[in-house]
Amino acid sequence: MSPWVLGAVLVLCGIAGILLLVHLARDRVVDDGMFLLLGVIELALIGQLVGGCVALAHTDRDVSGVLFASYLVGNILALPVGAFWSLAERNRSGTAVLLLAVLTVAALEVRLDAIWGGAA
Repeated sequence: MSPWVLGAVLVLCGIAGILLLVHLARDRVVDDGMFLLLGVIELALIGQLVGGCVALAHTDRDVSGVLFASYLVGNILALPVGAFWSLAERNRSGTAVLLLAVLTVAALEVRLDAIWGGAA
């Protein structure tokens, strides 16, 4: 699994998290630019899913394949669920749910790196 993708996703999640905190502090709903940033993160996660599955198929590491693949798939689902929820609730709580989804993706990324390193 590529450390570049991991780093890029974590940086993008950090940027999105800071912007969402600003939106929460100003009591503003999420705008289209934020959803564009979330789309970029989602594309990186899809690339990570494909690359992770290929790397898993070709690795000699002691990695639980089912656990690793389930984290990859779960990571892809977190942002769309948060985005749809945020669109359904166009107020401060919708922004908070989106922030929680971004933080979930960052936490899953850290866990994916640990699983790939052999810490099941």
